[in-house]
Amino acid sequence: MTRIRRIYAIPYLFWLLLFVIAPVLLIIYQSFFDMDGNFSFVNYQAYFTSGKYLTMTFNSVWYAFLITAITLLISYPTAYFLTKLKHKDLWLLLIILPTWVNLLLKAYAFIGIFGINGGVNHFLEIMGIGPKQILFTDFSFLVVAAYIELPFMIMPIYNALEEMNPSLISASRDLGANNFETFRRVIFPLSLNGVKSGVQAVFIPSLSLFMLTRLIGGNRVITLGTAIEQHFLVTQNWGMGSTIGVVLIIAMFVVMLLTGEKKGGQRK
Repeated sequence: MTRIRRIYAIPYLFWLLLFVIAPVLLIIYQSFFDMDGNFSFVNYQAYFTSGKYLTMTFNSVWYAFLITAITLLISYPTAYFLTKLKHKDLWLLLIILPTWVNLLLKAYAFIGIFGINGGVNHFLEIMGIGPKQILFTDFSFLVVAAYIELPFMIMPIYNALEEMNPSLISASRDLGANNFETFRRVIFPLSLNGVKSGVQAVFIPSLSLFMLTRLIGGNRVITLGTAIEQHFLVTQNWGMGSTIGVVLIIAMFVVMLLTGEKKGGQRK
């Protein structure tokens, strides 16, 4: 049986080596070469001594934090409410459906909604406020990014809440705890692993957004993802682009370590 499992694991290991490990190693290798093809640490020196790149790094982390915070504030009550509904599968399907639509199509849909002649501005005109510049702002970028990431935060939180033992909540109330105390001491701690998984699923992709920064943010929102795109496609400075990619990979590993499940933690 063990031999059969090893045989079945061969395609997965081959895929992992070819499409995950090899590209990461190539990015690390390429980051040590300048534009003339010479082995050098100049890219890392330029990155860590340039205020421009440090500002981009701060912007990337800041916007990723805001997107994660917004999605968490919306997703936790939504997931909790879903666990109380009768037709849960139907509502979950409605939440998952937007993920089946191509990201580019959703971005262009929001361009139409937030544009000067879009639905939001038509509503503002009816209310007497008049058309406003909504597109190409931080607000529009955060709204669209949070909307796209919502399902990836809701699902792990919902699964954690759904797997919770109801007798623990009943025991808390029998011992005299009110709804707030029950949530603070029982529900939220037991669902914390779902929250951490949701944070990973949202924060890590949000660090490297570049399509939304261009289409929705109008390049007013500059992140490391935007810089990587520019270096690979415009300036052809693959070494610098790879260096930024290495920094993003390290940042993603740090986030995974901080939000990962600790050994010796809570047991079900």
